[in-house]
Amino acid sequence: MIVTPDTHPVDRPVALDLFCGAGGATKGLQRAGFFVVGVDIKSQPRYCGEVFIQDDAMTFTIDSVAPDFVWASPPCQSYSIAMRHLATPKPRLIDPVRERLEASGAIWVIENVPGAPLRNPLVLCGTAFGMRVHRHRLFESAVPLLPPDGIQCNRSVRVLNPHRAESRERIYREFGRQDPEKLWRDEMGVPWMGRHETREAIPPAYSEYIGKQIIALL
Repeated sequence: MIVTPDTHPVDRPVALDLFCGAGGATKGLQRAGFFVVGVDIKSQPRYCGEVFIQDDAMTFTIDSVAPDFVWASPPCQSYSIAMRHLATPKPRLIDPVRERLEASGAIWVIENVPGAPLRNPLVLCGTAFGMRVHRHRLFESAVPLLPPDGIQCNRSVRVLNPHRAESRERIYREFGRQDPEKLWRDEMGVPWMGRHETREAIPPAYSEYIGKQIIALL
């Protein structure tokens, strides 16, 4: 699908979200003021953006949507410490993704996990945005990005982590017998997602924060 003035409001800049998943980054970019086109190789029935295109982000023609800004979140499993035990290594796509984005001529951001080979990345933590999750993520950009004001990672915050037994028990004590997964989704700001989608997502607050800096440049 080609995004044209007939298919999106001309008064909003277009962001292309590659490897979009259910749209954690998309939601934040929307809040920042973008019209967002998401691309993912898998069907995403819960995707929250204006346009979804099921296609391979590594071969999708970026110019077909004439984006003002491109966001890319290539698979992180090969870079994540928690996933290095995988019997079959996942592809390491950051370098080829960077090459594609640099050739596009658009302003771009690559997002990934700590340990990924990003260049001079901005590091964001959920506690800097008042959340009870750490969710550290790295962001490399074609343009300089400013860090948040104040404490950028508050280790004293008792974060929600439904995947650890001790954290689940604490959640029960503090919030009653509520669903820890739902509390985690709500805290992340992705209540429309399922469990697997949330595991793959970033808090929309991150992309909103970065998106507003990009909007100011545009």
